Amino acid sequence: MADGHEFEHDSGDASDALVRPYVITHGRQNPANIELDLVSVVISANSAVDEMSLEPEQVRILDLCRTPLSVAEVASHLDVPVAVVKVLLGDLIGRGHVLARAPYTADNPVSRDLLQAVLNGIERL
Repeated sequence: MADGHEFEHDSGDASDALVRPYVITHGRQNPANIELDLVSVVISANSAVDEMSLEPEQVRILDLCRTPLSVAEVASHLDVPVAVVKVLLGDLIGRGHVLARAPYTADNPVSRDLLQAVLNGIERL
């Protein structure tokens, strides 16, 4: 158990794949009071962080989000379901460690670079 949340398993049992996300999110399925979708853009805030109070995946999110990423890209990098990433991001946003931007709208078009980044993230899923 390298980080306290990884399970050593040789069985390949499908239930192991369900246990890990449950443990990471402490059983929660939705972020509290935060609406995020696949193309919501998140970035780490410049705030002091006590990494010992965070899940290892949250520490990785903070590291990944030093540059803006979509929720889909974060999920791809972590190789965990988007729902899990949304819960973890919701906690980080609530603590002020991550900032989120609502998805772009027709009034505020998306740049080609962002679309390419989202496509790359989706392809890695």
